[in-house]
Amino acid sequence: MVTWPWQRDRSAPRTLKVRSRGDFGDVQRVDFEELAPDIDTFLGQAAYLQLGYFETLTQLIAPTPELSHKESLSRAARAALLKHRELVEVIRERGDDPLDIMLPFREPLDAYRRATHGARPLETMLSVHITAGMLDDFYVALSASYGSTGRRVAQILGADDDRRALTQIITDAIAADAQWRPLLALWGRRLVGDTLLIARGALRPMTLDAAEEKRVEPVFTALLAGHARRMAAIDLDA
Repeated sequence: MVTWPWQRDRSAPRTLKVRSRGDFGDVQRVDFEELAPDIDTFLGQAAYLQLGYFETLTQLIAPTPELSHKESLSRAARAALLKHRELVEVIRERGDDPLDIMLPFREPLDAYRRATHGARPLETMLSVHITAGMLDDFYVALSASYGSTGRRVAQILGADDDRRALTQIITDAIAADAQWRPLLALWGRRLVGDTLLIARGALRPMTLDAAEEKRVEPVFTALLAGHARRMAAIDLDA
C-alpha cells in the first residue's frame, strides 16, 4: 500500500468536473470541492508523472531491435518530455520551484512506475499507454477545479501524446503471435488497481466515508470506461 504524506493545506474553492479527454465544452459536474487536491499536489503529480513516462519510454529504446520501433518510442518519449516541460513552466509562472513541488511525489510515483513496469518490453509499452491514458483523464477531470491554471494543464495534457505507434507495435505483435493476447490482457487488468490508487491518493481526505465515496464514484467510473475503450481498441479484453 502506498502512503501519501504530502497533503498540504493550500486550499481554494474548487469544483471537480468529469469530462471526456479533449472535450472542453459542457461536461458532467461532480461537486466535492473539499475532496479535490490542493494545487501543489495537482501540478506536482502531473508534472512528475510525465517525467516518469519519458524515462520509461527512453529506457525501452535500447532493448528494442527494430529501428522503426525505436523511432516510435522516441516520438512518444519526446511528447511526454514536452508535456513535462510545459507543466514545469506552469509551476514556475506561479512563483514556485518545480523541484520543490515535484519532490514529495518522487518516491511514491517511482514505486508506482516500478510496480507497473512489465517483465517484457511489450508489457511496459502497454503500461505506459494504459496508465498514462487513465491518469491524463484524471488530471484533465481535475483541471476544471483550478481556473485558468487548470485550463492550461488540460490543454497540455490533451495535446498529442504520439503513442499511436506504440499501440500498433502491440497489435502487430498480437497478430504475429496469438499467445500475446491473453498475457497482455491480464497485464492490462493488473494495471488498474495501482493506477486508481494513485488517483485516489491525490484526493483528500485519504479515507473516504460512504457519502464521499458516492460523490467520487462517477470520476472513477469514467476512468474505468476509458480504460475499457483503450483495451478494446487494441483488441484486448479489459
